[in-house]
Amino acid sequence: MLLNRISLRVATAVGSAAMVAGATFAVSAFADSGMDPEQAASAATPGNEAESDEDFFAEAETLTKDELKELREQRDQANAAAGSAAQSTTEEEEEEEEEEEESSGDGSDIPTGDPKATAQALLGDYGWSGEFDCLEPLWEKESGWDPSAENPSSGAYGIPQALPGSKMATEGSDWQTNPTTQIKWGLGYIEDRYGSPCEAWSHSQANGWY
Repeated sequence: MLLNRISLRVATAVGSAAMVAGATFAVSAFADSGMDPEQAASAATPGNEAESDEDFFAEAETLTKDELKELREQRDQANAAAGSAAQSTTEEEEEEEEEEEESSGDGSDIPTGDPKATAQALLGDYGWSGEFDCLEPLWEKESGWDPSAENPSSGAYGIPQALPGSKMATEGSDWQTNPTTQIKWGLGYIEDRYGSPCEAWSHSQANGWY
């Protein structure tokens, strides 16, 4: 009987030692991997795995289908707004470029409506800025600055009284109605034939025509 009790105590002691040794080995293994010793001990203790999983997912937020749908709609609206803003910016830049091209000095910024103002603006291109006082009475005599004026006997047409009027088509197909087209042709004619508006006016005064 005494022998049996001693054997039971020895077996119990050996079992306890084995459990302690196993736990110590587990803690040492986790410690070697860089884990905090307290976490290692907790991980090595039976029954903690389920509690750890529960703690890990306890604060996780689950979105409903409606919430996910709302988030997607918000994202789509934000993308659409960004695209619209980019398109608007591009359109504004294109409009600014067009405006710059229109005022680039190619003649498109010439005043419209008043033929005399148009002529004054164009005189500078020929170096005749001070000769409007000669051009104004010249074309006043010829046509009264009327773009539709036509000489019933000769057929001369427009502000500069081109003969025939179709000559002005070299400046534009709208020569019959556009004062600017007629004025451009008329100034070119004066330059080629007389050299300046004042010379053309002098010739007209002396001969009755130019």
